[in-house]
Amino acid sequence: MTELYWKPAHELAAMIRKREIKPSELMELTIRRIEQTNPKLNAFCALRADGAMADARALDEKIARREEVGALAGLPLGVKDLEDAEGLRTTFGSKPFKDNMPAADSVQVARLKAAGAIVIGKTNAPEFGYTAFTKNLLFGVTRNPWNLERTPGGSSGGTSAAIAGGVVPISTGSDGGGSVRIPACYTGCYGLKPSLGRIPHEPTLGMQQWDDTSVHGAITRTVRDAALFMDAVAGYHPADPDSLPHPGISYHAILERIPKKLRIAFHPDFGRLVQRDVAREIAKAAAVFKDLGHAVTTIDDPVPDTGRVWMQVGATQGYAMLHEWLDKDRENFGRAFATGTEGATRVTWKHYGEAYRRRREFNDWCRRVFERFDLLLCPVLPTEAFPAKGPMPTEINGQPLKDALGAVVFTYPFNLSGHPGASVRAGLTDSGLPCGLQIVAERYREDLVLQASYAYEQARPWNNKWPEI
Repeated sequence: MTELYWKPAHELAAMIRKREIKPSELMELTIRRIEQTNPKLNAFCALRADGAMADARALDEKIARREEVGALAGLPLGVKDLEDAEGLRTTFGSKPFKDNMPAADSVQVARLKAAGAIVIGKTNAPEFGYTAFTKNLLFGVTRNPWNLERTPGGSSGGTSAAIAGGVVPISTGSDGGGSVRIPACYTGCYGLKPSLGRIPHEPTLGMQQWDDTSVHGAITRTVRDAALFMDAVAGYHPADPDSLPHPGISYHAILERIPKKLRIAFHPDFGRLVQRDVAREIAKAAAVFKDLGHAVTTIDDPVPDTGRVWMQVGATQGYAMLHEWLDKDRENFGRAFATGTEGATRVTWKHYGEAYRRRREFNDWCRRVFERFDLLLCPVLPTEAFPAKGPMPTEINGQPLKDALGAVVFTYPFNLSGHPGASVRAGLTDSGLPCGLQIVAERYREDLVLQASYAYEQARPWNNKWPEI
């Protein structure tokens, strides 16, 4: 049965519908796998083992009666601990919220459950998703299945560790600056950041969100799994005024219909430092699209620097949401998180205006790219996974980074612009760690991102190689 650990979600779901395996059998196997791996990975920070087994047995009976079940029926589901799942605390990885019990599921979790997925527990995340590695004062450090001394990324690090470690087949993620694509890249998974509104958000701690850089997204073992995930969760919901109408298609159904002779731009570095073996693997991955019959053009257009403005835009909402808790309980927040969030008090309307001017500059850059090309390819990250406890890299190839965000320079710009992007496994570095190619399309073209990702995956399949823990 151990071969089931790394089976993609769509194959497990098909086995359940064909009655080749019972949901209760898969859930029992998953619980044993969590018990086996969690002391090493620390992917999960809360479980509902008894409740999940009860749900699985109820689904056994439904399938035995040959009743209709959803596309994700019987799949054990992890939920990132920045998102609500009924009956499990949402701690945000933060000590002041260790007893925060939500009243109901998030929209995304409710829709996944409606498709038949069964929540097994919460996956670990850094405090309020603040860092690109997963560590917090409540639950400690989460580790990368490929190398336990390295990080699985952040902020969806518990999710990526669980997927790459053969623990669960699906788990939720979110991405405000790379928090789906970064962990997917560092663990060799597939990670999709949709356009704003494609998956509905809901208020956090009672506050309606105004920051339009953060979205929900999927981290999976295969592209087809992500398409099934998107089919379950996409579409308007009144809780989110920015949510989009349903796209009117099944992402799963159109995966193989990629247009012929796409015009594809490849930007190898944005003018920033990239680890040599990462750059090598990214170039090889980009060349696959030429082999598939598409026109690939290497570009070196100067890319506007948006790091400081991304931080300013994001910090203001965090401080607006949390200032009351920071005022009364600051000592229980992580020092770096509290200091970074309080930095928003120094952001004036003058700074905010300048941030949006710079944001407009990057949007204009994207507009010029997508006037000429259908897709943009670039690295997801400039390095392989760094130490599990941090810090993030301060130099690459022996050269110092000009700022801390140089270690994640390829992800956050597309949160500011709102374009959908995905991480596909480009290859392995010299030390045997995954690195990722980012595939970006025009806004609302998740279909094209998924189609291109799937075509690449068929040409260079990665689902046959996962780490032994």
